[in-house]
Amino acid sequence: MTETREVVVGYDGSDFSMQALEWAMDEAELRQLPLRVAHAWRWPYGQAEEEVKLHLRKAAEHVLYHGADCARSCSSITEVATDLYEGSAAERLVELSARAELVVVGSRGMGALARTVLGSVAGYVAAHACCPVVVVRGPGPIPVPLHRGAVVLGMAADTRDEAIGFAFGEADVRQLSLVAVRGVSLQPASWLSQGPPATEPGTVTKTAEGEMTERLRPWQFRYPEVAVRVHGVAGPPKDVLADVSREASLMVVDGARGHGRLGSVTRSILQRSACAVAVVPVPVLPEEEDVAPAGVAQAGAD
Repeated sequence: MTETREVVVGYDGSDFSMQALEWAMDEAELRQLPLRVAHAWRWPYGQAEEEVKLHLRKAAEHVLYHGADCARSCSSITEVATDLYEGSAAERLVELSARAELVVVGSRGMGALARTVLGSVAGYVAAHACCPVVVVRGPGPIPVPLHRGAVVLGMAADTRDEAIGFAFGEADVRQLSLVAVRGVSLQPASWLSQGPPATEPGTVTKTAEGEMTERLRPWQFRYPEVAVRVHGVAGPPKDVLADVSREASLMVVDGARGHGRLGSVTRSILQRSACAVAVVPVPVLPEEEDVAPAGVAQAGAD
């Protein structure tokens, strides 16, 4: 029997985790999947009597059950499960991702600094999860905005099918258009100078748009209801995607290319995006599994 996949959300009672819960509820309803609300706790003060730790566990249970009750009372989801874990929240969410359709986490909050700094849990999960991860930034999807932005697919020459398929699927279930965007950095005619680019910007962007159109053509046949636009934009990809995110509902980008290493553009958009970001992992080939370098740092650590 095939195991039922689920939507998993990390919830700790904070405002940004409530936004993640709202997004996860939306995903579970749209996909008609069960929702699992996960919360992790740990005793931070060294050795202690179990009775003392029990008070912290009870508080953690209260937080978790509050999130689950919100999901049950504010949605039409038929199955809401809970997961209470003693230990690392990031590692537990990565474990749960092995049987999940999607993991949803919040960013670090809405303060001026927090908007530009990715939390350690969000960063680690985005880099190591086995399934797509949505990092919710900015306002959540409930209530639904009057003018919903498109799903934006951040493309490069080597964007994988997994990210493209996820972007089309999200646009389809949300009944939104899909905008594929590729930032093209223009090189000067000589690397020794700051002179004009070797190729006219219009020519470069048109070439990028033609390449994207051909790459997306098979997916448009698969998702005929999704309206698709392509945009090649002259400029560094990091800046182009950050700018486009201001008008988007969701930004979709490639995830880690093995061993928990996110690309520079993905790391940047996780830090700077004005909308939620979906990070879609790239499957690791069997021959790559045994060659992970020692001492790989956790992505997104505080």
